[in-house]
Amino acid sequence: MIAEVLLVLAGHSSSLFPTDHNLHPAFRPLLHPGEEQCLEAIGQIASRYRNIKKACATLSRSKSRYVCALCATLNQILKDEYEKLVVDTEAKVLKRDPDLVANGSFVPLSAVRATFAEWDSPLTALETLMNQLQAQKHWQPGPLIDMLLARSKTGVHRIADIISRLSVAVQRVWRSQLSAFLVHGSLASSDPLASEDFTLLDGTTPSCISPQTKESIIYVGRAIATIKAKKWQNQLPREQALEYANLLETVLPEDQYKFDLVISQIRTNISEWLWLNVLTRKDVEDAVISLASYFLLRNGEFSLALIREIERLKISRLTTRSGAASVIREQDLNLALLRASLGTTAQHDPSLLHLHFELPSGPLRPLLPSLANSKALSSSVASNSPEVTSFDDLLLGTNLILSYNVTWPLDLFLHPSDLQIYAALFNYLSSLRKTHTQIHTCWTSLSNAQRARRRWTGLGEGGTAEDLEARRELLRCGWGVVRDMGWFLDTLLGYVMVDVVDVEFRRLKDLLGNPSRGRAESVGKHPSSQNIAGQANADPSTYLDFTTLRNIHTTYLERLLTGCLLSNPALTAILRPIFEVCERFVAQVERWGGDATGGDDKVGAMVQERFQVVSEINQSLHTLLNMFYEQLSLSTSQQPFTATVDASKSILMNASRTSIRGKGAKGFEGEGEVRRHVERLLLRLDFNGAFSKPRAGASEQIQWEGGIGIL
Repeated sequence: MIAEVLLVLAGHSSSLFPTDHNLHPAFRPLLHPGEEQCLEAIGQIASRYRNIKKACATLSRSKSRYVCALCATLNQILKDEYEKLVVDTEAKVLKRDPDLVANGSFVPLSAVRATFAEWDSPLTALETLMNQLQAQKHWQPGPLIDMLLARSKTGVHRIADIISRLSVAVQRVWRSQLSAFLVHGSLASSDPLASEDFTLLDGTTPSCISPQTKESIIYVGRAIATIKAKKWQNQLPREQALEYANLLETVLPEDQYKFDLVISQIRTNISEWLWLNVLTRKDVEDAVISLASYFLLRNGEFSLALIREIERLKISRLTTRSGAASVIREQDLNLALLRASLGTTAQHDPSLLHLHFELPSGPLRPLLPSLANSKALSSSVASNSPEVTSFDDLLLGTNLILSYNVTWPLDLFLHPSDLQIYAALFNYLSSLRKTHTQIHTCWTSLSNAQRARRRWTGLGEGGTAEDLEARRELLRCGWGVVRDMGWFLDTLLGYVMVDVVDVEFRRLKDLLGNPSRGRAESVGKHPSSQNIAGQANADPSTYLDFTTLRNIHTTYLERLLTGCLLSNPALTAILRPIFEVCERFVAQVERWGGDATGGDDKVGAMVQERFQVVSEINQSLHTLLNMFYEQLSLSTSQQPFTATVDASKSILMNASRTSIRGKGAKGFEGEGEVRRHVERLLLRLDFNGAFSKPRAGASEQIQWEGGIGIL
């Protein structure tokens, strides 16, 4: 019977236990109750062992390399410890070991039961583990490692030791995948750690890995994989890659502190190497200067020439009778870019070739400026709609997007979302610049018409005696409207270009030149001398981690959005109607031949009609200006966003999560400086108390503000 019991413990079937661990009824009358209990306890140990071995055989055929590694390790543990115990027990019986064989003639079942009692709890825990593994069809490495680590935290030392070894085996397989991704930039075809766009997949990392380490893994893996894919001339040195692989072999994810330290060290060294060999400071500065020159209109002569070229293109298509030739296409706009650069500093700029226009709605026919009534402007603004106002259709009349082709290696720090923010800033600034130019042109047109009329009328305004006073009021009101428009646009444009764009651009250049000032948001460390051998001439302070670089650039864009007032939907909802009112007034003056006064048909009829239009525009303009000043004053003390705003509806909402003054949260770096920018704009707008003091009635206001004597 002892031989039969040892065979059962080794995993073989026996007639003693026909089902599970229950003893066959035929043997019960032949056994003492104590012997029966010992046999059933031994049978239960043997049954659990068979179940574990059967589960391992089934799970070993799994497609998951992590489950296969766990089963292989478990089989090895059982072979080295449990099966070895069975063989050793049989050897003791055959050798009549006095510790097991009583009087050298018989073996007590209680002695066998006591020998294998140490495996009672471990086999129970392992059987439960196998059942849990079989209950789920596919196991991701992250949840699998988390589950093993949680099970290993038990008070039973033998169970904790076995499951810890299983966990280490799974972590080693995961570490090999991580090493391939970090050192070689390669991803496995099955169970990859990251997607094709280098984003960690759900469940691929255990919870013991911190978010900062996850970001570092993606950062390093993306950089190495992109370098290999682009077949860059400077590849990561073999010795450096071997050093990183050896560093990874010394840590496991369960040791969070050491693991984070090694990943951080690899990230820092890779960043130093990339900064010296792939994306240098000159490349970054050239890209930043190019984006600022064309998207932020810092190249003033080119931006003005581009606005004129687009207006000329619209006029040429309007005057063309042929159907095909009267359509504006993307290639026409790209040709306008090249024409606008002629005679400017952008003519020989190679970065101009990266710019191109996109028409999301396809080719279109140009439209004349709208002369629609704007009575509903203030009511639509007062509706407090959470929708973000867009300016992408003011330059051409339809949606127009200026794009920038980002090539390797600039895409290491320039993301598509950044380019969308640049495009939004370009649409806003170009709309402001275009409206400002149109108002100046309108001023010139009114001045020329005034001079031409005075050649014949002397000091009067012409017309008959009946409409002389009406002409005088119309002229003064027209001059007052264009003066107010020009003053507001001058103030806003000067604030945006000088106090915001230029100041933030200089700050960005200073941070790029002094990386130590921008390391507050970085996880990088100072470079180690062993990884920069042969580059002794390089100043360690010039090393800039790409996360720090992206943080600096993201803060730069946030400050631009906030300073340009684009992060406040309430302000942009007022600015666009102001631009539209100005464009409508310019269109009316152009329709009237560049003069606010009319001809001499029916006495006073045309003058009265035009006075009504100008008065309406004047009233709409001042209503919008008062609303703008009021909302701008509120924005310095209140958060401009509400909790009901859907941030996914616009890139501006996603990019400008901060306000001018946050509530209970630390805003982006230097938000006080941006708030002071806005306060300076308030001072410029209200330099003579025009908004803060009570105003006169509408009729008196038109006549007083329209006076030429205060121009």
